[in-house]
Amino acid sequence: MRVLQVLPELNVGGVETGTVDFAKYLIEHGHCAIVVSNGGALAGSLEKTGATHYSLPVHKKSLWTIVKSVKALRKIILEEKVDIVHARSRVPGWIAYFACRHTQAEFITTCHGYYENRLFSRVMGWGKFVIVPSDVIGRHMVEKYKVSSEHIRPIPRSVDLSKFKIPHKSSKGQSSDYVISMVGRITPLKGHTYFLKAMAKVVRSMPYAKIWIIGDAPRKKETYKQELQVLVRHLGLSDHVEFLGNRQDIPQLLSKTDVLVMSSVTPESFGRVILEAQAAGVPVVATQVGGVVEIIDHEETGLLVLPKDTDQMAQAVSRLFNDRKLVQQLTVAAKEKLQSKFLLEHMASRTIEVYQEALSSFNILVIKLSSVGDVVLVTASLKALRKKYPKAKIYCLVGKESRKILQKCACLDGLIVADLRGRDKGLRGLMRISYNLAKYHFDKVIDFQNNTKSHLLAFLSFPKKSYGYKNKKLGCLLTETVENPVHNIPPVSHQFQVLSLLGIEMKKDVALELWLSQTDKKYVQELLDSEWLGTTKNIVGINLAASEKWATKNWPIEHAAKMCDILATHNIRVVITGMDKDREAVRQLKKLTKSKPASFAGKTDVMQLAALIKRCEVFITPDSAPMHIAAAVKTPFVVLFGPTDSQRHLPPASKYVVFERNLSCAPCYSSQCRVFTHACMKDISPEEVAEQVLRFIEEKQETDKTVSI
Repeated sequence: MRVLQVLPELNVGGVETGTVDFAKYLIEHGHCAIVVSNGGALAGSLEKTGATHYSLPVHKKSLWTIVKSVKALRKIILEEKVDIVHARSRVPGWIAYFACRHTQAEFITTCHGYYENRLFSRVMGWGKFVIVPSDVIGRHMVEKYKVSSEHIRPIPRSVDLSKFKIPHKSSKGQSSDYVISMVGRITPLKGHTYFLKAMAKVVRSMPYAKIWIIGDAPRKKETYKQELQVLVRHLGLSDHVEFLGNRQDIPQLLSKTDVLVMSSVTPESFGRVILEAQAAGVPVVATQVGGVVEIIDHEETGLLVLPKDTDQMAQAVSRLFNDRKLVQQLTVAAKEKLQSKFLLEHMASRTIEVYQEALSSFNILVIKLSSVGDVVLVTASLKALRKKYPKAKIYCLVGKESRKILQKCACLDGLIVADLRGRDKGLRGLMRISYNLAKYHFDKVIDFQNNTKSHLLAFLSFPKKSYGYKNKKLGCLLTETVENPVHNIPPVSHQFQVLSLLGIEMKKDVALELWLSQTDKKYVQELLDSEWLGTTKNIVGINLAASEKWATKNWPIEHAAKMCDILATHNIRVVITGMDKDREAVRQLKKLTKSKPASFAGKTDVMQLAALIKRCEVFITPDSAPMHIAAAVKTPFVVLFGPTDSQRHLPPASKYVVFERNLSCAPCYSSQCRVFTHACMKDISPEEVAEQVLRFIEEKQETDKTVSI
């Protein structure tokens, strides 16, 4: 693998040291290590490992600098053919996230801090996987930044034991060189003030103690360092305290240290310096914050005290000075735990596993927000995608109204539901959906909705590639597009033109499918039983109406009523399907019939309707969603086309008949008849529809006889 780590600088610090150690490990294990930073004291050490270092101002928060750095980093990613980009801080995180766009590199983050819940920090939760050094930070990222727990990978930080082979000095009891060290950046978060106040109490009984403050203040914290120096004089510690500044000889300094104190006042993500002290055989006193409690078991591998409690801290240090047996027990147990959990080999090998997982995992999003019939039509494409990418995780973005269609889809790993008429309405809703989609880190987005909103959602989910039709509805936001066909083609063929961009061709046996639950089947059985149809075989279903917008698609009620009576003379029972809005049409039909068909209008949801249609020998419908459902459940259907074009809307199916009058005014795609005759539907007679229904039933009976023989 070719791995690029990006961090602000390579000066002395836990993150920086860990980056260098990991780069060395990568090189030793046959990988390519690249680091991008603003440089620093450890840059030379890094290059000695064989890693490549690029210097970029990735530490600056200037928007203009960030924009320029994105372009520069993307160039490095492409030229170095990087597989993994691993961001270890927030500004580098923003730069790396956008630099990875339109490349094949996977974006990984490690949360080295207990970030405040701010927009600036959110990028650290946008990695395909988010590495956290402790469970505390993992919970923080899930609760505050809404990172899915599926994307969290806990990997504790580590220490390279080979650096700590210097023998630790033996304790001399009441000696004149008892050293108490504190290691870390000089910032208020590290609790230097409380450490010094505790040390003022310690030196009363240990006047020969030396106190080393190892580390320096960032430029913005120079005033704080000066305040600490004033406090040292105020506490009378001038003869005891030394500010050693940033040092690269930490192992040597720890070999001369008798006790390490970590006095942080806010949650630490981990506490690498604790591991370094334990590796050097130094007992540790630390405040009980954040990931520290995952390293130190109180009274077993170290001593924990409450943050800001100077009395407790002083007592713990004095206790270690006076109890050499306790020191021996703590350091031995700490070394054993370190060797079992916190070695460089543990961290590095697990990080490489995360990289490999990121490279092998593949996430696909299909966008099909509406309508019910169109979502049924997408099932053929979903099956083709699953066949092409058997190991990928495939999700579908659907509208709330059509979610049930795909809830049990065997081709999907999950549904993402958008409530476009409620919670997700408008621009705010669009941004909410986009933010949710981005969390999935999709490699490919396939936009079958092909409108302005869906193109925006495809773009704002930040996939590596997005596919759809090239149109004037922001199709330019997609990375891969196909031209709209000049002539009308069936809807599934239309989808497969997009899929052809992924190397998926439409097969002759392509078919729709719905996945019915036992609950839906049982409900339909009870519905049929209520009308004394539970054991009846010759059931024919009829859908009276299309949507309210498309009244011109509807067959005249008089025709439907006459057909019901014709079928009744052949001992065929008719059931009427529809929505609540169709109850008045049903009432009119029953007035006109002698056979009085059973009505289930308004009594089924979409999947219950599918189960009902499956129980029918034949289903009759205008151009509407039930036509697609009948095709999906393999029920022969008779479809009546008027103002719309059958070539543009027919689903793939094995048995169906189309009645369509090729009038000069058709197809008009109008919700009102422009010539006021509605001839395109009126000219389809009930007799010819009934004749076709009877033909389908006879064919079925003949097939059943052949099978039984």
